[in-house]
Amino acid sequence: MLQMPDSGNQVFEVRIYNKQVRAMVKENQHHHFFDDQWADVHVRNVTAYDAAEAISIISKHFLKEDGFVFELKAQNCY
Repeated sequence: MLQMPDSGNQVFEVRIYNKQVRAMVKENQHHHFFDDQWADVHVRNVTAYDAAEAISIISKHFLKEDGFVFELKAQNCY
């Protein structure tokens, strides 16, 4: 988890992959920086007040400019 939960926050499940890596792996090539494993979906939990904050947190760790794609959904409330 990227942050510890506290009262008023929700846990969001975030599914992440890298579209650049995915495209290269399909062509039997390798990304110059990211491992081939990023072609597959990784699941992380992010604790945030709302979806906007969760997106802000995850965007700082997995940059869209680097090819990362993510979707999130609320898990449960605290």
